[in-house]
Amino acid sequence: MEEIDFRNSVTKYAYSLKPFALSLTRDMQDANDLIQETLLRALSSHEKFTEGTNLKAWLYTIMKNIFINNYRRNKKRNTIIDVTEDMFIINTSSIKIINLGEVNLAMENVTRAVNLLSADFRIPFMMHYDGFKYHEIAEKLTLPIGTVKSRIHFARKELKEKLTRY
Repeated sequence: MEEIDFRNSVTKYAYSLKPFALSLTRDMQDANDLIQETLLRALSSHEKFTEGTNLKAWLYTIMKNIFINNYRRNKKRNTIIDVTEDMFIINTSSIKIINLGEVNLAMENVTRAVNLLSADFRIPFMMHYDGFKYHEIAEKLTLPIGTVKSRIHFARKELKEKLTRY
């Protein structure tokens, strides 16, 4: 195949490479870079292409190999090698510090919102939250089961309005 024909054929398939590149990189910018590098490699090594074989499959193989090599290269760059004598301390999974600040703030807001509910709604809601069944709540509070269900429903509805962020 002449070089000009080969270039035309390769550039014809450039558009069809985009979905595959996106599936590999999951980013439009990286996909465009991958396509560009694939086309550059294909055009620079046209003598390695055997005429009569599937050009599109050849381009896909080039793209996949470039992606894998880039992935491995980036993985090696991000590896930190520590040669200290205290490696057992660094590598133990038992030493973890968990920051629960955000969770505690959220829980405080939820608790405050529940406490602001009227007692008619708060008591059945908290009993249901604690695991009581509707009929058990109805018996303990001597209320009809429909009333219990509606109070829990209205408590949830009011909490949803107060806690729109969560």
